Amino acid sequence: MKKYIRRAAALATALVLTLSLCLPAAFALDDPQPHCTAAIVVDGDNNEVLYDYNAYEKRYPASVTKIMTTLVVLRAIDAGELTLETQVTASKEAVTLPEGSSTAGIVEGEVLTIEQLLYCDLVPSGNEACNILAEALCGSEEAFVERMNETAEDLGMTGTHFANPHGLHDPDHYTTAYDIYLMASAAMEYEIFREIVSTPTYTLEPTNMVSEPRILHSTNALISNWYVSGVTYSKAIGIKTGYTEEAGRCLASAATDEQGRTFYCVVLGSEYAQDESGNWHFYSFSESSRLLEWAFDNFTRITLLSETSENVIREVPVTLSGDTGHVLVQPVGSIEATVPEYDPAKAELKMDLPESLEAPIQKGQVVGSVSLVYNGINYGSLDMVATDDVARSDFQYTMKVISDTWALWWVKLLVILAVVLILALVVYLIFIRPMRRGGRRRYGYTGPRRGGGYKGRRR
Repeated sequence: MKKYIRRAAALATALVLTLSLCLPAAFALDDPQPHCTAAIVVDGDNNEVLYDYNAYEKRYPASVTKIMTTLVVLRAIDAGELTLETQVTASKEAVTLPEGSSTAGIVEGEVLTIEQLLYCDLVPSGNEACNILAEALCGSEEAFVERMNETAEDLGMTGTHFANPHGLHDPDHYTTAYDIYLMASAAMEYEIFREIVSTPTYTLEPTNMVSEPRILHSTNALISNWYVSGVTYSKAIGIKTGYTEEAGRCLASAATDEQGRTFYCVVLGSEYAQDESGNWHFYSFSESSRLLEWAFDNFTRITLLSETSENVIREVPVTLSGDTGHVLVQPVGSIEATVPEYDPAKAELKMDLPESLEAPIQKGQVVGSVSLVYNGINYGSLDMVATDDVARSDFQYTMKVISDTWALWWVKLLVILAVVLILALVVYLIFIRPMRRGGRRRYGYTGPRRGGGYKGRRR
């Protein structure tokens, strides 16, 4: 049951996000036109899409996949299948990688904890760390991938299918920018995940197989100068890079501004290329920070509608009341949105209220709803409730019951039948019955009467 509830919640969230995809166009913001094949910017605090560019088209995620790998492990820890202190021995199969794979330098037979493996997975993007984690949890990479796809389905990632735990290219290994946001935001709910993806440098202490500490550097240049210098972003708090020739340069990132707002950005299919001035750029980093800053600069969280908003109270006629002919109704709750601008005078309130209400009415009783539409976008609705109690008049109620009862066709039929029966009875009693009695006296028994008849001859 919980699984279906989560799916329903994810679907609901997806619908809300879809409604907000046209925000930039609706508010006439300049399109930031990122250098990539797909991108999305989301207000992570409120699950609202602020910008979308091909965000629902299937793309290859490369090592951004490792967000899901980590999420599966963290959920298993929650379920008691593992702990961060669980020790795992690296197998030969797990550390044998294709040429060109990113690695944390783990060797066969090395014993590491789950926590150490998660750092090796996310900071230097070690593919072998993902394989070791997969074997530790599920016994095989294939079984672990099944768990990844089950988790993706559970999160509502409808455009995703995983074929391995690390993101090396496979035609059947794909996702979308929006789906990456879903798994990234789910993973960021874990404190250990947030800590790891915001770590520029991690020291892997000596183990049973390696006597010297290893310094591991983050591949995310938004938080570390090791991979690429000059593109760090002070507001960045993660998350994960990815690159293959087929996927291009990818980055799922998150940032928090001075107001404490957390926005997410996913950039897929960007390049390492020259700009118009001939300068070389890793566009996955520069475009991510540019999109995030663009969102922070242009969007604000605003209350669009509440019970204190102007021109929102309505008057609804009331029947069956001897004290008043109407009741005031107002919205309960509020509608908020992260938007670049808002002019209340341009907002359209669409009321769904009855033509009239019958007493009695209780204060706070829901009698209808109001929706707010701005620049063609419906931002949601609120219940409209009565502001006061309205008592019912017993006399008016009684008269209404009589009127309503008489309006029923079968009641009218019964009354007509009753009248017909009464008339028939009257006719019978007044005319037909007396006639029948008179006839019996006239044509009755004519035999001997008292004192009459032949008595014989007296002797």
